[in-house]
Amino acid sequence: METKTLDGVESARRPADSFEAATYNKVGWRLIPFLLLCYVVAYLDRVNVGFAKLQMLQDLNLSETVYGLGAGIFFIGYFLFEVPSNVILHRVGARIWIARIMVTWGVISAAMMFVTSATSFYVLRFLLGVAEAGFFPGIILYLTYWYPAERRGRMTALFMTAIALSGVIGGPLSGWIMHSFAGVNGLKDWQWLFILEGLPSIIMGIVTFFYLDDRIAHAKWLTPQEKALLERNIVAENAGKQDLEIGAVFTDPRVWLMSLIYFSFVMGLYGVSFWLPTIIKATGVKDALQIGLLTAIPFGFGVVAMVLVSRSADRSRERRWHIAIPALLGAAGLVLSAVWGQNTGLAMAALTLATMGILTTLPLFWSLPTAFLAGAGAAAGIALINSLGNLAGFVSPFLVGWLKDLTQSTNTGMYLLAASMVLGALLTLSVPARLVNK
Repeated sequence: METKTLDGVESARRPADSFEAATYNKVGWRLIPFLLLCYVVAYLDRVNVGFAKLQMLQDLNLSETVYGLGAGIFFIGYFLFEVPSNVILHRVGARIWIARIMVTWGVISAAMMFVTSATSFYVLRFLLGVAEAGFFPGIILYLTYWYPAERRGRMTALFMTAIALSGVIGGPLSGWIMHSFAGVNGLKDWQWLFILEGLPSIIMGIVTFFYLDDRIAHAKWLTPQEKALLERNIVAENAGKQDLEIGAVFTDPRVWLMSLIYFSFVMGLYGVSFWLPTIIKATGVKDALQIGLLTAIPFGFGVVAMVLVSRSADRSRERRWHIAIPALLGAAGLVLSAVWGQNTGLAMAALTLATMGILTTLPLFWSLPTAFLAGAGAAAGIALINSLGNLAGFVSPFLVGWLKDLTQSTNTGMYLLAASMVLGALLTLSVPARLVNK
């Protein structure tokens, strides 16, 4: 009898295998849809400023450089508080800490409606980064508590489809809010955008406190036999990993290489996330709702690419080429989006290729550091890699904004992001296969 699991794997082997598949299927349906939904609302709050920009800059008389700096300064706060936040999560548990993060960032995101100047824009974006610090690496760490490496890649990919889904959902939603709420109760369209997209984070934060279980042992919805199986697999995997002291993480060359690889890929991610509406508008599409609908197309294809490539990587237990090839395709898409920038159809095809490639690299990347980190070292190491990598979220929008003010075009910025994706691919191939192909 075959058992269909959340990650698409079927088991038709001996009863023990079927029991294991059924157990992981149970865990997957309990955790992954909920975590995915949390990340969708998180990512909406992070990047909806890209839609607010379409009208906010004109209303507040702000330049493209100010926008790029404000969009990116989020990641300075994120960087400064990422490692301590993840260490706290490892000590107090995901349930309390993830709930705290979500409620805090929802409140600050909604407060973006009060922006009146460049200074208030910078301050609130910085505080939003502080509030969200620890969420994403906390979830990556949380998944290591439940899944061994041969299953974790698919689960991470399913969780991270939230990035693409937030584009599929958030683009049309943001466009509709700005199209429909302009002037309602005397508020601007972008003010309504921040209010209405901040509320779901607060609600999900409250739900998280009651829904998540910190560890396998705390899960009342699992039988003793299921808990024993899951914990046995985690113990067996961690036996081959290094539980580095927190201080040693900062001097481990592998951690710094991983940080540089992730930085390269995040450059591409936030180049697309923060500038996609602007690029589409530059092709001749002016209506906010139409722009929102068009942004859903690249992200929709991105979901499919993330899931299919991650399954292939887990089945073959090959990581490096499954990361490098999508990164190179993403770079090609970015270049072509600049070349075809005056033709909406061709530009959308190029942006779709770019988005598919960039998004596919992200979940698969996390199979690299989690292959050699465990325990408190994993908490600090994952957070350090994520925080350093996400500094690209500051660098990328700022440089693209500065280059756009300088050249009156986003083309040079797209070439820069493409080069970053190529660098990430080459660095990935420099990682020894024996370290990560598990």
